[in-house]
Amino acid sequence: MALTGRLALLAAVGAVVCGLLPGLPAFLGVLAVLLLGVVVDVVLAAPVSALQLRRSGDTAVRLGGTVHVELVVANPGSRPLRAVIRDAWPPSAGAVPTRHRITVPAGERRRLSVALTPTRRGDRRADRVTVRSIGPLGLAARQGGHDAPWSVRALPPFASRKHLPSRLARLRELDGRTAVMVRGQGTEFDSLREYVIGDDVRSIDWRATARAADVVVRTWRPERDRQVLIVLDTGRTSAGRVGDAPRLDTAMDAALLLGALAARAGDTVGLMAYDRAVRAQVGGAGRGDLLPGLVQAMAPLEPELVETDVRGMVAAVLSRTTRRSLVVLFTGLDPATVTEGLLPGLPSLLTRHTVLVAAVADPRIAELAADRSDADAVYGAAAAERARAERRTAAAQLTRRGVTVVDEPPDKLAPAVADAYLALKAAGRL
Repeated sequence: MALTGRLALLAAVGAVVCGLLPGLPAFLGVLAVLLLGVVVDVVLAAPVSALQLRRSGDTAVRLGGTVHVELVVANPGSRPLRAVIRDAWPPSAGAVPTRHRITVPAGERRRLSVALTPTRRGDRRADRVTVRSIGPLGLAARQGGHDAPWSVRALPPFASRKHLPSRLARLRELDGRTAVMVRGQGTEFDSLREYVIGDDVRSIDWRATARAADVVVRTWRPERDRQVLIVLDTGRTSAGRVGDAPRLDTAMDAALLLGALAARAGDTVGLMAYDRAVRAQVGGAGRGDLLPGLVQAMAPLEPELVETDVRGMVAAVLSRTTRRSLVVLFTGLDPATVTEGLLPGLPSLLTRHTVLVAAVADPRIAELAADRSDADAVYGAAAAERARAERRTAAAQLTRRGVTVVDEPPDKLAPAVADAYLALKAAGRL
């Protein structure tokens, strides 16, 4: 049972009456009127337990977008329902509105709409629906809850999609579909065409030129049907926030751009998220199903506050990929992470695969390193320079072992990883 503000107002009026007519009879009379009104409302209010609630609507939305979920309230009883309904969602779901005033005649139903604009990636599940059925006098109400389960998955926003057209244009250049010709170790012969200014003279086909009236060159295309495995480190280093988002979210955005580009290039793309166990994996999806599969697998991932088991990660990668592949590992590049984790675990991986390590750099470090405004700023700059030097040393250690390293701030990481992939493809290292 719940009491309304109207009852409080009526009680205030009763207090005035008791003040004008002091004595026990007036007090008891006012109390009796109030109690009678409450009893009448509770008895005549539509029962809450008999209501039937169900949901329908959207189940997925890109982070920052808005979707709508509908709640249908059916009143199978013989009394009309006058109610206030609280539809509870987590604060990060961005539900508007959360309370509804509704009247449902007996035997009818009404439909309520809630707009959801999630502010965090992952699954946002509806909580219980609380119904306050108000009596005809508006003094008291029956109150109860119903379970109306529903879940909306907030998917990664894929903000780096804007870089895809320019990288696809470069990919077409590698494929020999434009006048720009690329030749590298391991690339495949594509076709012959007439020489144009700017072509590499090493690609002239002298036999074909002898039979033709013009100089003829060979065009090359990168090898296709290669395997690309994207590995997301979901350990403690991925939980650190750089700018407005955790490192893991930035890595996901770069992974989506790389996956879309590699799929267009004809390569087979897989995904694995790992810290001390496999948290998510995608493999065997066709080109049209790859991006939906990636975003669905990434959406519920959250960083685990544990140290990543690099040896276990390497073992999981080796058991998953039998052919030579490009393994793109999104992880931290802190000195401890590299020296204690990556360096001991990478040799067995490097013997069978090409490895690219991508890390999110903090632009705030560069800002601190450049600040010399006062004594405190100088000390901060010295600490920032030391951190940058340690990071460069860690990257150099990986590079000497044959690892391609990409270390960029959040807004540059995705295109930099895509460029590194295209460079490896052009060089025939995939």
